[in-house]
Amino acid sequence: MKKQKERPKPRFTRNRVMVYGAIAAIISIVGFFGYRALVPANSTAPVLAFPQNDYIKATHSQSGFYYLSQTSGAVKGIRNTGNSGTQINPNYVYSKGDLVSFHFINEDYDTHSKHNFNIDAFNVHTQDLGYFGSETVSFVADKVGNFDYYCTIHPEMKGTITVEGG
Repeated sequence: MKKQKERPKPRFTRNRVMVYGAIAAIISIVGFFGYRALVPANSTAPVLAFPQNDYIKATHSQSGFYYLSQTSGAVKGIRNTGNSGTQINPNYVYSKGDLVSFHFINEDYDTHSKHNFNIDAFNVHTQDLGYFGSETVSFVADKVGNFDYYCTIHPEMKGTITVEGG
């Protein structure tokens, strides 16, 4: 009897191909969203820089609806900040070319109204967020001047962003 030649084991079994495919899909998805996270709202290319982070929340009291700054008064960017480190409908100041990230949260517990945050000049627009919803938007302060931010749902919620020449 003739001895049969042993077949070598295949390098790529069906299970290995499935595992490698799943790993490639995960890497692709993470890469796609990672790339998109680096692209500011008013740009088409990623920006590799540390943003100036500002925290702002929508809230309500007996005096009405308003934005409340949650950024420390020691941080460059807020004008006329009192001792508490917060300001109603604050005015922010940036230098031209700054990468800015606004972290917006709806903390309107009283009415549970929806709120949003918009800066038309920099193509910044959040979704209408329900109670305790949050969204982060980034933009490059590439224009000099004073620019309004506002809520489309509650017109009394507004403030100003000033971009000074670099």
